[in-house]
Amino acid sequence: MNPTIRDYHPSDLPFIYDVCLKTGDSGKDASKLYQDPYLIGHYYAAPYAVLEPDLCFIACVDQKPVGYILGTENTEQFAIRCEKEWFPVLRQRYRIPAEDDESLDARIIRLFHQGILVKPEFLEYPAHLHIDLLPAAQGQGFGRTLIQTFANALRQKDIPAFHLEVGKRNPGAIAFYQKVGFKQIAEFPWSIGFGMKL
Repeated sequence: MNPTIRDYHPSDLPFIYDVCLKTGDSGKDASKLYQDPYLIGHYYAAPYAVLEPDLCFIACVDQKPVGYILGTENTEQFAIRCEKEWFPVLRQRYRIPAEDDESLDARIIRLFHQGILVKPEFLEYPAHLHIDLLPAAQGQGFGRTLIQTFANALRQKDIPAFHLEVGKRNPGAIAFYQKVGFKQIAEFPWSIGFGMKL
């Protein structure tokens, strides 16, 4: 086994969609939960890889991708850019669902129309990230190395801090983030916000 971390390449985009779906149920496979398998990746992964590829890194074993970390150096600017370059096409493709539609597909589609909310709790942590690893790649040090790689890239850009949110239904991820040095900075009904200063 030869584990490595490498820069993102556009040919990785299908893989990113796949892993986002296969970890989309609080770290578990969400394939059976969505009628449209691309929805979750359209919101939580692809715009970062497409719009800020220099902050996207791929974890590999024997050159085969097994996970990723991706994000933005400035959440506010990223939200504005997504409004111009990412969400308009998705909003045309996916109309707002009926009010009584509580499916997971409908919830994600509503996020397309809502856009990316910039929460005041995170203003001192301007960058943010998403990290996903396939189950076979977990517990092997990839997560820590990916976060270190992302943090080093932010340091080179003189970014002072970054944050992430994790669902309360994912205690393993919560414990991991605390272990690698994140501090809890906010709590929401369904998630916890963690931050790290550089």
